[in-house]
Amino acid sequence: MPHHPPHRHASCALVLMGGGARTAYQVGALRAMGQMLQSAPAPAFPFPWLFGTSAGALNATFLAAQAHTGAQALLALADFWSGLRSSQVYRIGLPAWAPAQLLSAGLTLVRQVKQHRALLDNLPLVDTLHRAISLPAIERALGDGTLEALGVTASSYTSGEHLTFCQTREHHPVQPWARPGRRAVFEPITIEHLLASAAIPFLFPAVPLWLDGERAFFGDGSMRQLSPLSPALQFGAQRILAIGAGQPERAGLGRSRADHPSAGTIAGHAMASVFHDTLMADVSRAQRLSDALRLLPTDAAATLPLRPVEVMALQPSASLDALAMDHMQQLPRTTRQTLAGLGVLNSQHRATPSAAALASYLLFEPDFVRALMALGERDAWAQQSELQRFMAPLGTQPAHVAVR
Repeated sequence: MPHHPPHRHASCALVLMGGGARTAYQVGALRAMGQMLQSAPAPAFPFPWLFGTSAGALNATFLAAQAHTGAQALLALADFWSGLRSSQVYRIGLPAWAPAQLLSAGLTLVRQVKQHRALLDNLPLVDTLHRAISLPAIERALGDGTLEALGVTASSYTSGEHLTFCQTREHHPVQPWARPGRRAVFEPITIEHLLASAAIPFLFPAVPLWLDGERAFFGDGSMRQLSPLSPALQFGAQRILAIGAGQPERAGLGRSRADHPSAGTIAGHAMASVFHDTLMADVSRAQRLSDALRLLPTDAAATLPLRPVEVMALQPSASLDALAMDHMQQLPRTTRQTLAGLGVLNSQHRATPSAAALASYLLFEPDFVRALMALGERDAWAQQSELQRFMAPLGTQPAHVAVR
């Protein structure tokens, strides 16, 4: 872990993982944190470094644009998600009257792929992001010192590299870095970067970005993400708060272990593979290295280009697949019709664990979002004292790594 001088603020970086609609969980946790900070006379924005992947990148960038409002930014993100609908994220060109049949579903998806090079049209998301995020406000927050850096991660289909695009304050001392298979590029974050980071493979189209003077195509940053904490470590954060959207265990992929996997089971498993949460493994590595550094004599540790770091990770305490099962009927009618036609849902559109696993990434609907946010809030309040310590100005407390 590189050594850098301490930041004049809280020295806490926020890392937000991906997961489509499931990332509403992290929004609920952040809302609870905003409420925890409201007791301060003038609660400042607690995270000078913001890093996000996929839908987590959208959340991180929204916060960056609202950072000038202080802790209120965390509450504003929750307000944004509370008004979100699937129709503001994607659409399927299937007429509402079309029957839930394999032929109609297949023809619909053929048209979608031919027109958009993906199963879903994400043009509504483009409009939503332009309306919700002020890019000039990010530059102002960097200019006045409220923020140090914003990082958005995407995966290159062209080169196979894992890229973190970083926007920093002017004359920032940290320079772009490169590691095997991944590197950082310093440039202003745009809506196109966000679309690239959140371009779930097969569902959303690849996004072209200019890289090294050439056009390259990018997809969801969750793919091949081996070290989600790396950007925060490179920027010298002494504390890192990471919020994932994984879960303790899958809700179950079939009626019995002997069942042949359905289309829904395979699709749900594929999505889980794309969003395979490497966060806890990275946290564990950081914990082991930090513990080893703390055991070194002070004079020996001072000669190393490394220093210990505190990491706190929040993950859902309950299955998000199971939560999605209770809200399957909220999927837009055209989405349900298409999934039923492909055999992902049964003919009565009844929920199954395999269908719920897939739907949990696409359910940008109020009741499911509220349920996810409520879970995130409960998990955050359960660790109130530790979260408040993390967000407070850096003190003299002994280093500690908290993992949930």
